[in-house]
Amino acid sequence: MDLVVHAMQAIDRRGFLTGPTQASAERDQPLPIGHGQTNSQPTTVRNMLRLLEVREGDHILDVGAGSGWTTALLAYLTGPSGSVVGVELLADLATWGAANLDRTGQQWARIEVAQPGVLGWPDQAPYDRILVSAEAPELPTALVEQLALGGLLVAPVAGRMLRVCRAGDGPPTVTTHGHYRFVPLR
Repeated sequence: MDLVVHAMQAIDRRGFLTGPTQASAERDQPLPIGHGQTNSQPTTVRNMLRLLEVREGDHILDVGAGSGWTTALLAYLTGPSGSVVGVELLADLATWGAANLDRTGQQWARIEVAQPGVLGWPDQAPYDRILVSAEAPELPTALVEQLALGGLLVAPVAGRMLRVCRAGDGPPTVTTHGHYRFVPLR
């Protein structure tokens, strides 16, 4: 079975939605979670996770963790031998997302409030994988610099889904994988 599909079956989206939207959890569409943010469309999340190619034991950064759903999915995929740090700019969402994540019992994952003026979570870099769930106007160099050698980053940039591989000291390899729309990365 596809590991991403298995993770999405094991981690119920409903537990990462607010009361009124929980009834819509099965819909393949983004759903509001407050503060102008959304819980991403399941098809989009599935596509991003497949591009990310998470391996058991990976050290992962989840930027724009919001409700905690993607952080929980990443934790499921990496397993207890890995670690996942989710970061969220909005303190209220970070607190709510962390509570949602805690209910999954995956103690190797956590959500932190983003540090003002800092993109990502550089104190624990480098990361094997970085997932970005907000759209940047251009490839965020600060996040690419937090990737380990051989690491992968998946992020929506200027309406396109990019997959970035940091193979060595030279420029990363960047490929495009369709058009998407996300809330802006701030």
